[in-house]
Amino acid sequence: MILSSRRLLSTAPTSLYHTVMGHHAYVIAGDSEMGIQTALTFIEREFGMNAQGNPDVVALHYSLLSVENVRKVIAAAQQGPLLGEHKTILIVASRIYHEAQNALLKLFEDPPKGTTLFLILPELGQLLPTLRSRIAVLESEASRSRSKPKGASDGAEQFITMSLERRRGVIKKLVSAVDEESRQSTRDEALALVNGIEAIAYKKWGRDSRLTDLLIDIAQLRGYLYDRSAPLKMILEHLALTIPKGLAK
Repeated sequence: MILSSRRLLSTAPTSLYHTVMGHHAYVIAGDSEMGIQTALTFIEREFGMNAQGNPDVVALHYSLLSVENVRKVIAAAQQGPLLGEHKTILIVASRIYHEAQNALLKLFEDPPKGTTLFLILPELGQLLPTLRSRIAVLESEASRSRSKPKGASDGAEQFITMSLERRRGVIKKLVSAVDEESRQSTRDEALALVNGIEAIAYKKWGRDSRLTDLLIDIAQLRGYLYDRSAPLKMILEHLALTIPKGLAK
């Protein structure tokens, strides 16, 4: 998709950048709209590029970035700039499989001359260390101060207060998906559940020592959820069993 509108640029904050210029690959963590705003403003400011109707400013959107999608990204990058000296590619994804990250390594380490890459994800925790080491973080003031959307933890709050039997009922419904698109959506729901429980724990317990074991579990479970080969049912059942009883009070 070629970006043909400057609407997003008009609302971007004036003080955006907390990184060092000179990199050819950046990651922006946050919601997709703010990530695009940040990338476009950076592109216009640092490269002097006009995003409106510019074929050298390309945005590729994926709910789940797969190896097949990465091949398309690589093909787009290999085409090189059409109008000027620079080409920029925005890769916007809700989730990214480990296999896809491995497929991106070479491109992000040594992209074609004149090409700059922007990877826009909900959170940095999705990245494998190997890919993370090849990308500079581009962070906006808005993303640092932005709070979680209202209602983001509602499902987690309900899950915490349920009996173990009811939690298992929820899990059964979540893992009943039969097609690939539904399974991807289910993993997104599971990830939101894990993140919501973590947010509730921080809000209710702060620095309480009871958080330690829970946070270790959550960190591990979140990593598994980004691996499509990991068994979702086992992950969620472990979560259902390990939520501390005191968290629901």
